[in-house]
Amino acid sequence: MSETAVSNTETSPVGQAWDPAVYDAPRRRLVPDFDRFYGTAAELVALLDLEAPRVLDLGAGTGLLSAAVHAAVPGARLTLLDGDVSMLAVARDRLGAVPTVVQDLGAALPAGPFDAVVSALAIHHLDDDGKRGLYRRVHEVLVPGGIFVNAEQVAGPSDWHERRYAAFHERDARALGSDDAEWEAALVRMAFDRCAPVDDQLSWLREAGFELVDLAFKRHRFAVFYGVAGD
Repeated sequence: MSETAVSNTETSPVGQAWDPAVYDAPRRRLVPDFDRFYGTAAELVALLDLEAPRVLDLGAGTGLLSAAVHAAVPGARLTLLDGDVSMLAVARDRLGAVPTVVQDLGAALPAGPFDAVVSALAIHHLDDDGKRGLYRRVHEVLVPGGIFVNAEQVAGPSDWHERRYAAFHERDARALGSDDAEWEAALVRMAFDRCAPVDDQLSWLREAGFELVDLAFKRHRFAVFYGVAGD
């Protein structure tokens, strides 16, 4: 799955798999509990209780997560980062004249500082070392007490869980209207994913300096987790 067409890895063809003009509709079929998934991430930003938080969206794609954040916090000052110019063009059509940064997730992040850094369905394209390095860089650009929220596709803690995640995902997607062609295309893209279990990623957040680390939402392979930046 991919919320973004970024070239977050050197070899993944995920970026070539999506037409930005028709990207959004399949999301609602391929991401079960779509509204709760994105809505939970946005609510965590709202809990900062700031009228105009500075928010960086990593792997922003067509701006689905940024739109959810804007709905929850209308005054949020959004910056969208993605490796695909055409995706960001769709995001600007959706959100207006928001600042955008064209780069992949392996590069240095905009300096900020930011009150919140968010991401949806992008970081799982990085390998484990790449995730850990990114989490450290995210911590560096957050203000103390700022929040990092990752709405992500995750691996199960065992092969048993992985098999069930796959079965539940297909069941839910087909119940939402995904046909054979769409599901098969999703399987091709997911073959390049580098998902990691939730527990590992929570540990990596603590390792990077985050506090108050927690899991806010989970439906099988879709999870929303977060951490608050320490001093």
